[in-house]
Amino acid sequence: MPGAGSLRAANYLYSVAPKDGTAIGLFGSDMPLIGLIANNPNVQFNPRKFIWLGSSSSFAGDAYILMVRPDAAVKSIAEARASAGPPLVLAGTGEGARDGDVPKILRDALGFNIKQVLGYPDTPSIFLAVERREVDGRMFDFSSVKSNRPQWLKPDSGFHILLQFARLARHPELPEVPTARELVLTAAARALVELAETPLLTMARPFAAPPGVPNDRARALQAAFLAAHHDAGLRAEAATLGVDISPLGADDMARSIEQMMHTSPEAFDYMKQLLASHRGN
Repeated sequence: MPGAGSLRAANYLYSVAPKDGTAIGLFGSDMPLIGLIANNPNVQFNPRKFIWLGSSSSFAGDAYILMVRPDAAVKSIAEARASAGPPLVLAGTGEGARDGDVPKILRDALGFNIKQVLGYPDTPSIFLAVERREVDGRMFDFSSVKSNRPQWLKPDSGFHILLQFARLARHPELPEVPTARELVLTAAARALVELAETPLLTMARPFAAPPGVPNDRARALQAAFLAAHHDAGLRAEAATLGVDISPLGADDMARSIEQMMHTSPEAFDYMKQLLASHRGN
């Protein structure tokens, strides 16, 4: 169910979907945080009340990369931080989506000069937008680029990866690309980056069922979710496609949400103000 960076899907699952165990949903990783902040009148769910099944990925083998095309005006961190230079034009799907929110964090925490073009329906359309030169680039899952545009990663492609987000250390395949944490200049900026990275590090691909699913069916769904992600056939297919499978269970999801609730008050308030100030963009 596309729309508003998966906000529509989260609202539907929470309020409309059948509560008998036949309906489950996959959201953007930022949806729980957006729900906790609760400053968007379009949010119609409480993330603490979903029946969480788990996350397909803890991003252990992945990275969220800022990638730009060969002829982009901005090709380096220094150029991205030049306020008087051309902006880095990045595509995104919508508010609440990871590709809509993370560039705002890079702008305010790292000082990047970024202009966003939101409203693309999905990742395939953004791949095409980059190739058609409608935008300079986008924040992509590294695994998604490897699966869908491996030619972009060839040494002679001309594409540039400026940074990697949601990494405690540099991805082993990207040893020359700095992490966002390496680029922060203040303690407040670091706290903001760490809060913004939490959803990816703990719920990169979160699955949930609606509140109100009977306990026995909820437990069966949670057990089936983990069993499926340990299936040898699924893991082999994921490896072939370059998709990171590093599952977390329902308890891990619940703990992550509680951790976000009790993060630095300054970082939480900053994120709340940031999202509110850009709600109309």
